[in-house]
Amino acid sequence: MAALRAGDQPRVRALILAGLAERWGGDTDPAANPDLDDLAAAYPGGTTLVAWLADTPVGTGTVVPRRPGVEEIVRMSVAPAVRGRGVARRLLGLLVAAAGARGATRVVCETCAHWDSAVRLYLGYGFTLVGYTDHGHYRDAHFALELYR
Repeated sequence: MAALRAGDQPRVRALILAGLAERWGGDTDPAANPDLDDLAAAYPGGTTLVAWLADTPVGTGTVVPRRPGVEEIVRMSVAPAVRGRGVARRLLGLLVAAAGARGATRVVCETCAHWDSAVRLYLGYGFTLVGYTDHGHYRDAHFALELYR
């Protein structure tokens, strides 16, 4: 795992877009995800990590401060070829640790409720399901993890 470097941005963007296309069952509109053009600028003060297999990014995630004591995990994505090998769990642990190191006492995240593997990841790590938001054709599940000091 390593912090995102400026030169990694295009390949990390491609990894995330491929994951979205897989999850949504088709091509995604890159224009619908403008934050992916520059993750560092889109999430100031945050930490974006990249998991590498040789010179290929195979996983990524960002944790960003949202308000005092609360940070949010966004843009988690792991390539299908390495799923089930602990990449997502390791990324999640490092992102939670980065939030804690900045003084967060709570880490939150959301995912589509029908993305079973993502839901299992967060619940298995110790996050609590705190609610849902319905968007008509899909539903988001919201999670929180309390960090005790």
